[in-house]
Amino acid sequence: MIKKVLLGVVCGAAVLTVGILIGHFGITKSGPSAPYWVNDVAKDVDESLIKTFLSEVDNVKIGENLKELTKVPHMATTAGDEQTVQFMLKRWQDPNSGLDEAWREEYMVYLSFPDPQKPNKVTVVNPSNTVLHTVREKEKNYTSDQLDPEVVQPYAAYSPAGQPKGKLVYANQGTAKDYEHLSQKVNLTGTIAITRYGGAGRAAKAINAAPYGVIGVLVYTDPLDINDGYMSDDNETYPHSWYLPPSGVERGSFNTHYGDMLTPYLAAKEHTYRIPPENVTGIPPIPIQPIGFEDANVLICELGGEAAPAEWRGAFNCPYNYGGPGFKPTSDFNNSDVKLEIYNYEEVRRSSNVMGVIRGSVEPDRYVLYGNHRDSWVHGAIDPSSGTSVMLELTRVLGQMVKQGKWRPRRSIIFGSWGAEEFGLIGSAEYAEQYIAKLSERAVAYINVDIAVFANATLRASGMPSVQNVIFTAAKQVSAPGLESTSVYDNWMKYSSKDSPTYGRIPRMGYLTGAGSDYAAFVHYLGIASMDISYTYDRNKTKARIYPAYHTAYDTYDYASTYIDPGFLSHQAVARTAGNVLIRLADSLLLPFNCSDYAEVLEEYVNTAVDLYEDRLKTHNISMEPIKQAVDKFNRAATHMDQVIQKLDRTKETPLKVRMINDQLMLLDRAFLDPLAFPDKYAFRHIIWASSSAGKSTFPGLADAFVKAESSGDWDRVHYHLSVLSQGIDGAAHTLMDVI
Repeated sequence: MIKKVLLGVVCGAAVLTVGILIGHFGITKSGPSAPYWVNDVAKDVDESLIKTFLSEVDNVKIGENLKELTKVPHMATTAGDEQTVQFMLKRWQDPNSGLDEAWREEYMVYLSFPDPQKPNKVTVVNPSNTVLHTVREKEKNYTSDQLDPEVVQPYAAYSPAGQPKGKLVYANQGTAKDYEHLSQKVNLTGTIAITRYGGAGRAAKAINAAPYGVIGVLVYTDPLDINDGYMSDDNETYPHSWYLPPSGVERGSFNTHYGDMLTPYLAAKEHTYRIPPENVTGIPPIPIQPIGFEDANVLICELGGEAAPAEWRGAFNCPYNYGGPGFKPTSDFNNSDVKLEIYNYEEVRRSSNVMGVIRGSVEPDRYVLYGNHRDSWVHGAIDPSSGTSVMLELTRVLGQMVKQGKWRPRRSIIFGSWGAEEFGLIGSAEYAEQYIAKLSERAVAYINVDIAVFANATLRASGMPSVQNVIFTAAKQVSAPGLESTSVYDNWMKYSSKDSPTYGRIPRMGYLTGAGSDYAAFVHYLGIASMDISYTYDRNKTKARIYPAYHTAYDTYDYASTYIDPGFLSHQAVARTAGNVLIRLADSLLLPFNCSDYAEVLEEYVNTAVDLYEDRLKTHNISMEPIKQAVDKFNRAATHMDQVIQKLDRTKETPLKVRMINDQLMLLDRAFLDPLAFPDKYAFRHIIWASSSAGKSTFPGLADAFVKAESSGDWDRVHYHLSVLSQGIDGAAHTLMDVI
């Protein structure tokens, strides 16, 4: 019996040994074969692919794009706009260099136009109604572009029709304070005010005027604000330089809300409910019309009354009087009125976005968005076709890589060529409203390149603080135009920089606090990490508030190629920088967001708020301790998140852990949304980056509430905003902590 047991043990051991040996030699040293998806899931950004991308971005092709896009004026919903729609679709559907798919998204939107049969007029008329002076109705021709029959007459979109007539007064920039000051000098009832651009939004110049009895408004661009004082088209302004000619007129949309005004918070589809037009708010209550500075010079220098203060004066060689109201007794216009004849009309029209997509290979349900509007006021070489030209070159290079099988991004990339932006960011806002659920759940980031090149001196970038690092990384890899040994990053440092407690001296990033371009809906309404990238001018060499031909008939291919960016090298630098950022956002295993950079800005904001407000708030028994504690908690949570990311072994970590961290990073800005924080600001929900009129570098809702409380005594509103901020920042901090 014992022998049998021993024999069984020996045989069993032998079988086991053989099994082990077979197992040892039958399995390769690298272990069992991995599932097919492992390599894809572990995919990270490929630096060699980025180098290839940078080398293939072609400045000549960008110039060719711009020439094609600016052949005809392409104001939203016009025949020229449809031409650009077809051009975009053709490029994005190209079998060799197009995208995976391209299509048009259509909306029925509320727009405003001048009547071509009854052009708007501004005249000076004497008591017998004889016309003494007529304001130029169309800009002077220099390059034949201005003669195109589709060049729209300068007008103020959404200005009501009307024929007001009254004595002229000068109201500086048309701010609320300007009208308050002017009303103490002159009886404004029944007057026409002339204002200059800047200081207040376009619509505000009329909205602020109406309560004082003003019945009409003119607005012009003062040469001091746009031309560094230069005024003569004989040798100083375009076509001799980049400066605005005397007859140039800045068109624009005179409304304060963004998106389609008849369908608030709803996508403007054909059968969507629309509010009655008479219920629309945020538009001028009285007629308003833009004019050129050659006519403004004539009118302002003939005004009577007391001389305005020095800070109200521009470049004209006269004292900028308030007005009597009206003209001075020695003027040929004495006792005469200014008459506006405005025949604008509103209409619901079909407007198109052109959309394109490159589908992601690993996370197709995560979207990196890149956008630029397509419509312009006239030819729009700089605004917006510089950005469209860059986007087309960027999609050509990436599309070619995809078609040739050389690359497919980890995440999906969605491109948007937005329609009707000039009328109030309409195309992008309607897209955000239509796809709010999907974008809120899946959008990683939004890159906006509207005006790609204002001028050719330096990069300018604005965005959420978390995207600062990826922009810096990209800018370090791109050569500055004409400076092969200098990076875009180093060149940027020379023009605009600041001290960071963490990094020392770094380029100065801006913040997306207003609604200046198509990032607005993505930032303020959806809470998506966003950025806006462009090249701009040296502010030490010019005081121009924007490039001088902005929104005029002089924003042409000739203007862009001669004075803004000869050779299109700055366009190329923007394409390389923005494209580099795009690839990193689409391909990085872990999203390249830095939470500590966000914490640094919040700390700056809270320190400023404490310095400005704490002592005064204590007198009203309002404590700032909760917001200090919230920012401190966010700082700790951000540091923790950064440490988790730094310690992560990217070659071994599970896909679910990577996805969890990426979702925390992606959803961070969503945590700052509060739909009740700004009841008086349409579609502003982000408590950190809302617009503000207080002019302080701190939390916008708090700053505005404090200013109002000082005059109204409503300190409860200040307390409310402090609570909104404290709990919002605290909540955002919790999203960065370990999951429970």
